[in-house]
Amino acid sequence: MFAMLRLMGIGFIVLSVIYICLSFYSRSVRRGKLEAQWDDEGMTGDRDAWIDQGLQDYDGSLRRKLILGVYVVPVTLIMVLIYFMNFH
Repeated sequence: MFAMLRLMGIGFIVLSVIYICLSFYSRSVRRGKLEAQWDDEGMTGDRDAWIDQGLQDYDGSLRRKLILGVYVVPVTLIMVLIYFMNFH
């Protein structure tokens, strides 16, 4: 029982680090795309405010929520693996 709790604790920490890294990477890619769009279209006005608004829109997007799959997919695979190894 202690081994399983240790596995879950370490797994949660590792998955959290991966999630944080993916979130920062995805946000930086989105920021780069917004900056490139601003430059390509030759927009006028407050660039930083426009980029901040685009990032706020990104925070509520489906793509941002899909990054939570970092937690769901590995846990599901481990549960399926444990089930098949013990009951089949």
